[in-house]
Amino acid sequence: MAYKNITLTDSKPGDYFYKEALKTLRTNLQFSGKNNKVILLTSAYSNEGKSDISFNLAVELGNAGKKVLLIDADIRKSVYKTRYDIKEETLGLSQYLSGQVEQIDQVVYKTNYENLYMILAGPYAPNPTEMLGDEQFGQLLKAARQVFEYVIVDTPPLGSVVDAAVIAQYCDGALMVIRSDATSHRACQRVKAQLDRSGCKILGAVLNRDSVKGRNVYRNKYYSRSYYRYGRYGGDK
Repeated sequence: MAYKNITLTDSKPGDYFYKEALKTLRTNLQFSGKNNKVILLTSAYSNEGKSDISFNLAVELGNAGKKVLLIDADIRKSVYKTRYDIKEETLGLSQYLSGQVEQIDQVVYKTNYENLYMILAGPYAPNPTEMLGDEQFGQLLKAARQVFEYVIVDTPPLGSVVDAAVIAQYCDGALMVIRSDATSHRACQRVKAQLDRSGCKILGAVLNRDSVKGRNVYRNKYYSRSYYRYGRYGGDK
């Protein structure tokens, strides 16, 4: 199937430890089981680096020869078009789920990264939870399974809005992104409980923005000294 092209510019490539941690995360995901194809990423709050990790995990899977679809399911406050300086006019997830676009292939774009395809969030929608909980979204993910080896779904912070728990029912597994020394144990437990209630298994947690100085970084954790400001919910877009 021929998809339209978009060009993404990554203005903040990570350092050595960042890249090695991403490779470790990719490897751990691949060893988590062949049936774990549709993977949700969420966090307790904004500013934890979730979208950055979602994108770079998808890039690493593509570099490993896997055909990957990255879905930006944050139709409340998407960051991808501005963060990666996407100039092309695009259609997005909100337009597909609202019936403005009928065919899935109209919202799937081939990127300039190896084996990486994207569905962008599209314009802000006033009823995102209802749209994402609709069976049409489940059918989209079902169709994506037939074409892509991995589907990475970037969702809003579950500690702020319930969208991720609604989406989780259609996913094979979830990764929690936790910002080091910022997110409380209680907040993480609340996110875990909501994911458990959705029936989606938690594959692991990604510890983000943890200092690597003086430590052995070859661990089953994700270490990053880079992070992007995500924005805050309930305020200006």
